[in-house]
Amino acid sequence: MSEIWVIAEKRGSKIHSSTFELLGKARELSEKNGFAVSLALLIEERPSEEVFDELFAGGTDRVVLSVHEGFRRFDFQPYIRVLEKMIREYSPEIVLAPATSSGRSYMPGLAALLDTGLTADCTGLDIEEVTGNLLQTRPAIGGNIIATIKTPSHRPQMATVRPKTFSPLKEKYDSKRELVQFEVEPELVKTSAQLIEFVPIGEGKKGVQDAEIIVAGGMGLRRIENMLPVYRLCKLINGTVGASRKIVDSKWLGHEAQVGLSGHTVKPKIYIAAGISGAVQHIAGMQTSEFIVAINRDRNAAIFNFADIGLVGDATEILDELVESLGAEVEK
Repeated sequence: MSEIWVIAEKRGSKIHSSTFELLGKARELSEKNGFAVSLALLIEERPSEEVFDELFAGGTDRVVLSVHEGFRRFDFQPYIRVLEKMIREYSPEIVLAPATSSGRSYMPGLAALLDTGLTADCTGLDIEEVTGNLLQTRPAIGGNIIATIKTPSHRPQMATVRPKTFSPLKEKYDSKRELVQFEVEPELVKTSAQLIEFVPIGEGKKGVQDAEIIVAGGMGLRRIENMLPVYRLCKLINGTVGASRKIVDSKWLGHEAQVGLSGHTVKPKIYIAAGISGAVQHIAGMQTSEFIVAINRDRNAAIFNFADIGLVGDATEILDELVESLGAEVEK
């Protein structure tokens, strides 16, 4: 039987939410051609039964499990060697992975080893029912056009998908629950890489892709010191700081905070855009947020077309007023 494979993304020893998003989409695609869905899990120690329960309920028919200490931290070489052997053994039609830092690293190398194509940073996936070709949709030319790409002559068809693009299954999947142990040969996990230093992001600190509340600053803030109320507001509402591309290009914040086509796709419960005009590249990265608040001096700014609440005025002044008001409430 033809298969769709999802390569699991993990954070430490935990399965990342992007894995369940891709399982949900793979399940949807499988209904068109009767494909089975399998999950490839490379991890440093065998997960608990509760983790397997979540994975099967999330949409997979089978988990292909590879356990080795070498997977404790991401390393490009062991990943592509083990995954290449897995895929050659099982011959899936389609291989999907999250477009995270690790997924963007190993998927091109894996595609090269398998002599096939790869479409990166997809925002849409579909299947041609007759041919089984995967229709891979992604922005191109800086987000000015949307391209649909097919790989008709090579298998497997491979794609990475931005986290928060799709949603996990709403109902638990009644899985066949097949668990396969894939043995790791020692030469597959050999690496020439050396760990020089490991600097954690910070205890309890969320990146923009995992945040439920984001306050994003744009060049409408005018000066780097005007980012201060953004930080203060985030502290008061337990939010995460985001940024437009121009903010990152100006070195006010690092790339990890960037929202948009060349940054991260986010889907928080609340997205506050402060001084962001609403370029299409930025909108593509945050338009699926549940609730959007836009603050901009230009009442004709494109960001207002996507906002649930729009505030016309100086973003710095409005943020200062919000911080002052909320700070007073907290003190009470």
